[in-house]
Amino acid sequence: MIACAIFFSPTFIQAQNFPYLDESEDIEVRVKDALSRMTLEEKVALCHAQGKFTSSGVPRLGIPELWMSDGPHGVRAEINWNNWHYAGWTSDSVTVFPALTCLAATWNPSLAAKYGKALGQEARYRKKDVLLGPGINIYRTPLGGRNFEYMGEDPYLTGAMCVPYIQEIQKNGVAACVKHFALNNQETWRDHIDVNLSERALREIYLPAFEKAVREGKVYSVMGAYNKVRGEHACQSNLLLNEILKTEWGFDGVVISDWGGVHDTFEAAVNGLDIEMGSYTNGLNSTTDFGFDDYYLALPYLKMLKEGKIDSSTVDDKAERILRLIMRTAMNTSKPFGSLCTDEHYQVAREVGSEGIVLLKNDAIKKTGKPLLPIMDGKYKRILIVGDNAVKNLNEGGGSSDLKAKIMISPLDALKSLYGDKISYTKGYSTNVTQLQADSLRDEAVKLSKASDLIIIVGGLSKDRYQDDEGYDRLSYGLPFGQNELIEDIWDVNKNIVLILLSGNAVEMPWVDKIPAILQGWYLGSMGGYSLTDVLSGKVNPSGKLPFSFPKKLEDCGAMSHGEIAFPGDSIREEYLEDILVGYRLHDTKNIPALFPFGHGLSYTTFSYGKPELSHSLISLGEDLTLSLTLTNTGETAGKEVVQLYVGQDSPTCLRPQKELKRFKKVYLNPKESQRVDFTLKAEDFAYYNTDDALWKTDPGKYTIFIGSSSSDIRQRISIEFQ
Repeated sequence: MIACAIFFSPTFIQAQNFPYLDESEDIEVRVKDALSRMTLEEKVALCHAQGKFTSSGVPRLGIPELWMSDGPHGVRAEINWNNWHYAGWTSDSVTVFPALTCLAATWNPSLAAKYGKALGQEARYRKKDVLLGPGINIYRTPLGGRNFEYMGEDPYLTGAMCVPYIQEIQKNGVAACVKHFALNNQETWRDHIDVNLSERALREIYLPAFEKAVREGKVYSVMGAYNKVRGEHACQSNLLLNEILKTEWGFDGVVISDWGGVHDTFEAAVNGLDIEMGSYTNGLNSTTDFGFDDYYLALPYLKMLKEGKIDSSTVDDKAERILRLIMRTAMNTSKPFGSLCTDEHYQVAREVGSEGIVLLKNDAIKKTGKPLLPIMDGKYKRILIVGDNAVKNLNEGGGSSDLKAKIMISPLDALKSLYGDKISYTKGYSTNVTQLQADSLRDEAVKLSKASDLIIIVGGLSKDRYQDDEGYDRLSYGLPFGQNELIEDIWDVNKNIVLILLSGNAVEMPWVDKIPAILQGWYLGSMGGYSLTDVLSGKVNPSGKLPFSFPKKLEDCGAMSHGEIAFPGDSIREEYLEDILVGYRLHDTKNIPALFPFGHGLSYTTFSYGKPELSHSLISLGEDLTLSLTLTNTGETAGKEVVQLYVGQDSPTCLRPQKELKRFKKVYLNPKESQRVDFTLKAEDFAYYNTDDALWKTDPGKYTIFIGSSSSDIRQRISIEFQ
């Protein structure tokens, strides 16, 4: 007799009318059907990695694996199956989109939707099922090494911007994976620091954006954080994963560990983790080396299930969730094909960059009585560009968000294409040079500055270690690499300076009163140079607003004002002693003026805010309130303004910020044009989290609604009473 094997393809299986393969069937029916056909071993196999960025499917049933990729602002180049080296493909170059701080600085949810759509298309083209982003942790201190991947200090702004991003990514059949849940607000000791904070701070500051991502964004997956929260590792936290995420918020997706964030089989199994990724492996088998089957949720989990030490309901729940995710992504045959590095994607990157750039300062200079910006054609004959960041590839480095760009337009490239031979360049400063070399670079820049009509310094931070870089927080608030000395020395010989700061963090500015024009430029991606020239030239009127405050000095930041136990902790424990007073909430409430406040951003035109009107002056539970005002462009240039609405209780009985952002709207107006701007508020917009009753509460009494152009530039106020 001749033995033979019969292999059943998915097409053959589908011919048998198995419901789990029928996409016309309800997805919950399909999930239950697939689960009923699986062995215990197959269920466990779903729950852990089989490679650096892939987890198993069920091959016997034709259920495909999941392929994941880093990339809150671009799809990362291919990584080898079982080490962290790049695979060396020639087909994995991508569009680099501006970092999420820049996206947040646009204050434009419709632009966040465009960003998500384009990014999702690139992930789909690259055959990814899960894109590991967006990052929505709160910006707590300017020293945070990973702040450039996040969306700022305010939970309302972060939530409003992440929801359309998530929704549009997922329309491509690619799961967004919001991260890092939760309280991953520093890199120092990130793998074990135990974060302790009040319930109010947790609920009012650090959880709302995640909740909005789940409830409104319907995100398919969530990544746990490395750190501990109240004694539990976040990737195996009963409080975060079971009680809040899955039970309270009704999350029906998959919780994925951060890479190497799991520490115990039992806790991971019973406390809500679904897929374990990135635990250390040293080979593809477990005979001599630690392999994928040795993961906490692999053979050790299977053994405990068989011994009855862990209930089988845990693996059924995990398998159901993972099957649901696979059916939403890898098994979704109706998803689009995607696209890569298209003109449309580059245009989105350029638009996000130019709309996210923040004009921090644009003073009139004595010689002309006019601001330096915009740089009108023919205004200057000799323009000197100074700075390493004018030519440095800032898509590279920074940790897991490192990207392989197909095209990168540097600031210098774009300025040369616009102004031609009027442009000259000198480095001025650089990383990794000796003091003698640094002095030589600075001296050359000063010499050339004397003979120039305009100096454009392109500085800021970098993706180097201890700058904006995963795994390392910043060591100081000041600019690195001798930039402060460079700026001062150039100013001594030429006052016509435009300073561009490319960074994902606020920086100290001891020279701020001297420099007439300052732009916060972020990490702007593939079209970054063009985004900058669009704003510098006046082709685009700047409309970006800061998504976080720039404190004058580090001690003015709440997290930095309570000693080391508040940041970075004592290596074991950390206390968020600033409580709910994060960012502008501290600056405004304690009357500590920021250098540049949350929401700040200038324009080449001016806007006036009309008197606000309320639909009614009393509000109670269940009621909506409408506020209306007229916004007018009073200048000579078309532009966009972000109308920001904050609320605050007049005489609170407990600690409350002076004001909190509750609504915003970005409005485009031609010169002299006016537009009515309407906002709808609900009673819960006036609430705080009452820890005694463990619920949100709105106290009766008077409240003030603040309407302005930043958290400190308030143009109108109006009172409301809650009854």
